Amino acid sequence: MVISRAETTLPPVRGLDDRFRRTLEVPGVLADAGRTRTWHHLDTADRLTDLGAVPVGTILAVHGNPTWSFHWRRIADESVRRAERGEPTWRVVAVDQLEMGFSDRTDLTRTLEQRVADLGAFTDAIGLDGPVVTLGHDWGGVISLGWAVDHPDQLAGVVTLNTAVHHPDGRPIPAALRVAGARGVLAASTVQTTAFLDTTLALAESRLPVDVRAGYRAPYLTAERRRGVGAFVADIPVGPTHPSHAELTRIAAGVRELGVPALLLWGPRDPVFQQRYLDDLIDRMPHADVHRFEGAGHLVAEDRPYATAVLDWLDRRVEASPLVPTASEPAPRAAGAFVPMWHRLDERADDDTVAAIDMTCTPPRTVSWRRLHDRVTVLATGLRRLGVRPGDRVSLLVRPGPTLTAVVYACLRIGAVVVVADAGLGVAGLTRAVRGASPDVLIGETVALAAARTLGWPGTKISVDRLPSLTARALGVARSLAEVAELGSDGDALPEPGPDDVAAVLFTSGSTGPAKGVVYTHGQLAALRDVLGAHFDVTDQAGLVTGFAPFALLGPALGTRSVTPDMDVSAPRTLTARAVAAAVEAAHARIVFLSPAAILNVVATAGDLTADDRAALAGVETFLSTGAPIGAELVSAAQRVFPNAQPHTPYGMTECLLVTDITLAGIRQAAEAPDDGVCVGTPIDGVRVRVSALDATGRASGAPGDTPGLLGEIIVAAPHLKSRYDRLALTDADAVRDTADDEQGLRWHRTGDVGHLDERGRLWVEGRLPHVLTTEHGPLAPVGGEQQVERVAGVRRAAVVGVGPSGLQRPVAVVETTDPATRAGLADPELTARVRAGVDLPLAAVLVVPELPTDIRHNSKIDRSRLSVWADAVCAGRKPVAP
Repeated sequence: MVISRAETTLPPVRGLDDRFRRTLEVPGVLADAGRTRTWHHLDTADRLTDLGAVPVGTILAVHGNPTWSFHWRRIADESVRRAERGEPTWRVVAVDQLEMGFSDRTDLTRTLEQRVADLGAFTDAIGLDGPVVTLGHDWGGVISLGWAVDHPDQLAGVVTLNTAVHHPDGRPIPAALRVAGARGVLAASTVQTTAFLDTTLALAESRLPVDVRAGYRAPYLTAERRRGVGAFVADIPVGPTHPSHAELTRIAAGVRELGVPALLLWGPRDPVFQQRYLDDLIDRMPHADVHRFEGAGHLVAEDRPYATAVLDWLDRRVEASPLVPTASEPAPRAAGAFVPMWHRLDERADDDTVAAIDMTCTPPRTVSWRRLHDRVTVLATGLRRLGVRPGDRVSLLVRPGPTLTAVVYACLRIGAVVVVADAGLGVAGLTRAVRGASPDVLIGETVALAAARTLGWPGTKISVDRLPSLTARALGVARSLAEVAELGSDGDALPEPGPDDVAAVLFTSGSTGPAKGVVYTHGQLAALRDVLGAHFDVTDQAGLVTGFAPFALLGPALGTRSVTPDMDVSAPRTLTARAVAAAVEAAHARIVFLSPAAILNVVATAGDLTADDRAALAGVETFLSTGAPIGAELVSAAQRVFPNAQPHTPYGMTECLLVTDITLAGIRQAAEAPDDGVCVGTPIDGVRVRVSALDATGRASGAPGDTPGLLGEIIVAAPHLKSRYDRLALTDADAVRDTADDEQGLRWHRTGDVGHLDERGRLWVEGRLPHVLTTEHGPLAPVGGEQQVERVAGVRRAAVVGVGPSGLQRPVAVVETTDPATRAGLADPELTARVRAGVDLPLAAVLVVPELPTDIRHNSKIDRSRLSVWADAVCAGRKPVAP
């Protein structure tokens, strides 16, 4: 290893540790042969030596255009901080490419091939040896990957931030680059002025601090110093005749052969490196860990804490055994023969009895088992003939009902991956979800297809309905479902996906942040079907009323008829008691699945039931409220609607839909206990629950255990637990932090919920981890205080949130009154006094709102984060507008 000389002649740059700055004389190569060039770079080697740290290896960091090694200052700093703490760390070498930063300016036009060779000459001169992990951003990503392809013996891994290695022939480059590279604009925007640099710095998620902007500008203060910026733009390979096209093609092909660990970090809000470039990288490196930083843009290194992300990933992937399953590492599954989701559908292929009923249309639509099986078969065959292959993603923007059911099972049947995002996410949330999942095909109703066209959602478009040709062309529709069925009308042998193949990406509700895609394999969906069927005794003749979207598709898998009641499934509060009664009667259903918001409205409209309606509801044997815990009073009221039914309120989440279960009798027993929170019962067979204790900062840092009464994050393991999050590698890592596979092969998942176990093994949920208050007396979960407030006369619902600095937060009660307030603000003195007297919390204030903000999907999960920001502003004396 060669240590280059310390650089003391250059002006200091605020935020950049001068101890890392070096220069090195490097012999030129290719067109630069015979000359010696001076490279400016950062190198943490000396500092690590001073600390007595032996690095695991070297991170070779390559900037893009128009940045320089200043871009990598945070990972250099973090590598040293880890050494100071005595932790394993990596040497960081971050170069300024020639013509860029504080490296030499020359008269040579540097092509991509030249730049890759230049980097190789630099690493030869510095004596870089393995293990090396490359790190690149923008066009530095391409160059770093070129080095990786050329140095397989030294390579230990690759990391990229918003880059690309392939641009399809015949497609224009992104508009921003077309403008910058246009004749008459190139020199003016990149060299003669700072326009290109200014535009790049403006791509950060929020305005960069003055010193950071000054740091990026430091090497580019004159037009002469900016010549390399313009040359870099001119070297973008815009087509096969471009001088750098062949080298880019060589690198792109070589990337496919890289078998080392790979991490792709991505800022989706990038007008230059768009989603299609990430999709291409994933296609070339299917084993890569991918993390999309929602909200981040081109300057990911400024928008998000990439340095800790990269170094933590190296600890997991390069130093130690992987903790997080990837596409090439299937998650362990429960033992036993795999029975696919469509098995019962095949068994009943000749059955003309009712399989599904859709009450949302007039007249209601009824589909037999034979018809459903035939429809699934022809759609599966048709999709196959259209080119849909195992692993291809199919986004479904179709309302629950027989059509959605047929399309889902058709996709599962051929190994296509179903992507389901709830319309309740709203336009912005749905756009993030669909774009992030990058579907190959999008099947939707006309309204969804119009949104897809307007908002640029990806995928070949297939319409649910036959559309007039002009409409189809306007919406970019390639086929209708009827046409797909016609393609598959004569049948075909279909592929058989296995239990470890990915089956679905199901998006969370987004109630605690951007919705996350949850990946399930066929084996995990089958395990969910089996545990649900066994626990609730779902038989062929049970019949299901499914007013809760996640369970609306399980009827065929369970071999029982199902009915979608007359409601807007994206708005559960639209379900009425009479609609449920009609659905029960139509399907002779004995089991009813509803969300808490749906149950609330069913109870509220029970007075409209006729004698015949009540007779039908008397035949229900089981009803379930799923999606969020509900109290004994509401469950009791619901049981009066279903007088002969056993009420269940199972606890779960998109990542593990069934965790625990409790009946009304169990809720009433729990009401006598002194515990805070909502009792959600005991674990279902095959599920294990542990708790990781909270520290003073509210972080779940304790070892997972089952000590009664210990407040902490709830951790679960089950055969039907999800495989991973989609393109959220860092979130995956946090979800399994400080957990390990147990002796039975079950995987653990940190739920983000907080609560405790009691002496009887019952689980009590006390809120969400982000909503925990950090007070001077320790962490405080919100639900216990909320329950006390809700027992006060005049209060309908309540939220307890924190105001003030972390570690010294004070609780504030935000209440929704039974007689709705006309405006948000401070509660009147009488209500404030009643609330203070009814709780054992040192409340800083009592505030009222006309209605507490909730999530869209469940209409029941209170947005405490939003309320906390609002309450903090009100308590600080700002105008109390509605939260």
